[in-house]
Amino acid sequence: MKILVQKFGGTSVATLENMKMVREKVRDGLKRCDKVIAVLSARAGETNNLLALADAWSPAPDKAECDVLVSTGEQVSVSLFAMLLKDIGLSARSMLGWQIPIITDDDFGRARILSIDKEMLLKQLADNDVLVVAGFQGCTRDGRITTLGRGGSDTSAVALAAALDSTLCEIYTDVDGVYTTDPNICSSARKMERIAYDEMLEMASMGAKVLHIRSVEFAKKYRVPVYVRSTFSDDAGTLVTQEDSTMEAVLVSGIAYDKDQARVTLAAVPDVPGMAAAVFGPLSEQGILVDMIVQNTSQDGHTDMTFTIPRKDLSQTLEIMENVAREIGADKVLHDVSVAKVSAIGVGMRNHSGVAARAFAALTQEGINILMISTSEIKITILIQEKYVELAVRILHDAFGLDWDLGC
Repeated sequence: MKILVQKFGGTSVATLENMKMVREKVRDGLKRCDKVIAVLSARAGETNNLLALADAWSPAPDKAECDVLVSTGEQVSVSLFAMLLKDIGLSARSMLGWQIPIITDDDFGRARILSIDKEMLLKQLADNDVLVVAGFQGCTRDGRITTLGRGGSDTSAVALAAALDSTLCEIYTDVDGVYTTDPNICSSARKMERIAYDEMLEMASMGAKVLHIRSVEFAKKYRVPVYVRSTFSDDAGTLVTQEDSTMEAVLVSGIAYDKDQARVTLAAVPDVPGMAAAVFGPLSEQGILVDMIVQNTSQDGHTDMTFTIPRKDLSQTLEIMENVAREIGADKVLHDVSVAKVSAIGVGMRNHSGVAARAFAALTQEGINILMISTSEIKITILIQEKYVELAVRILHDAFGLDWDLGC
């Protein structure tokens, strides 16, 4: 039995007319495969409305109860869509995360999938052409409803495809594929036909909103090909898949940026063993993601430690760092929210040199100062002043030959 998994985002199911477009995508899927699992998000804006409702009811909403509340958005979507499918004679039923079940851990609000009942899915597929599954949700082993974090419907879809050994997972959204950079700030950005899992992981980690990062992790681990396409057109999308020699031939595949950044500096930290653990341990305990880290050369037995965090975590981070500074005898805590990250990404970096030099030279020519630098095997990331982000993206996009008019 050939099973196709299709995921449709919030804008795709926002209105009755949009849902009818989705229905045609599902009908087309049934022409290509024996069965279809359609994974739906809540209608556009619904999750935000539900979270606002929670905030109106409680100054500090319980996370577990919030999951119960926001999961109703997907429940509305799948029930309405199943009705539409039945109206045209298709055998279909809606299924919620706990009905399958999709078992997760108990990290409410950002739960991770542990297992999926494949036999239950196959049993239901035997009786139905289409299963309409609520994305973004699951349940703990003891039956508590959980959600997977914003964008989690992508992860639901890829995880279902992996569990069923599906040959393809299609992610339908309001964009028609993955671009070399954000086309809203770079008019010469071009859509890629294919992108490697690792490249997509790096772009997702840098704030690219096309795919949820954990969905790409699932796809890579279980080798699920993922096609990113638009609900509102029939244009060919972008295939996210395993890298090959043709991908490695391209030096840089894309330029990504992330404005949700803050820089924190702990000044005059005693330069003795154990200080890094003392500084970053408390942040890890609170689940705060630290990315770029720079430690200055020691002077008079002291050093400065500078790192970046998501901007939303700044208040909590500053409170933690003030406590740490007092405990270890550091001088003071400084911060800056007017910064952003820009990255050049490509699996071709593994086999080519000179990427950093080219990027730095291009930015220097335009007078853009680099505040911090970090690298990985396939990514070079720089921290700059936020006001220069759009310019930097366009400069790097041009410097690495990603423009349309270069025919690449």
